[in-house]
Amino acid sequence: MPDFLVYALLAGLALALVAGPLGSFVVWRRMAYFGDTLSHSALLGVALGMLLDINLTLAVTVGCVLIAVLLVALQHKEWLASDTLLGILAHSTLSLGLVVLALTENVRVDLMAYLFGDLLAITATDLAWMLGGLLIVLVLMSMLWRSLLSITVHEELARVEGLPVTAIRLALMLLIAIVIAVAMKVVGVLLITSLLIIPPAAAQRHARTPEQMALGASVLGMLAVLGGLALSWQLDTPAGPSIVVCAAGMFMLALAIPRRA
Repeated sequence: MPDFLVYALLAGLALALVAGPLGSFVVWRRMAYFGDTLSHSALLGVALGMLLDINLTLAVTVGCVLIAVLLVALQHKEWLASDTLLGILAHSTLSLGLVVLALTENVRVDLMAYLFGDLLAITATDLAWMLGGLLIVLVLMSMLWRSLLSITVHEELARVEGLPVTAIRLALMLLIAIVIAVAMKVVGVLLITSLLIIPPAAAQRHARTPEQMALGASVLGMLAVLGGLALSWQLDTPAGPSIVVCAAGMFMLALAIPRRA
């Protein structure tokens, strides 16, 4: 197997493993639009990374984390409805990123790769960054699992029980930001949220416990990666969109299969 295909396979499987349980919280807490906002802001991180000549993965990670913190701060002020605020930030950061890229001289950028992913172009260095970031997210998520479930089931009750609800909510948003930053190479800015939502949504229909849903989402995500890479290799289609198409197919299959009594 060629090295680039091995790198793509490892990166995709690692991302699906972490995106499953994290995406479950995105589905439970109805944070899909938040994920879209962070993924759109990732392109601004790319533009600033190129402008400042720093590592793009690091630039995107820092950018997404800063946008997540800004979102939490603005939502706390309650100046605007959350969906309005998210819409403003999503389109503003995406547009600002495109403008900065257009004004950056002597830099040629393959926008399609950033918008829709370029999994087969992942290098050993990219893979190392991804695995390091995803490992951090997985460890932190396992440590916060019970607390995250508590604020998801009943936030007010969790606050009464003494849990730092705001800090836990911020931690969840930062974990999502890190995953989006490292996932950009796999499925691209415009498709990242789909990998966080579709496998958990498919697993939710047949899961009986939160842990079953998280595990099922990881398994379905990995199958989508395997199927998408196979489809891309055989038909010469873009790897990122092919993965999302396979995930969507499994979601439709999950809907067609009757629930257990």
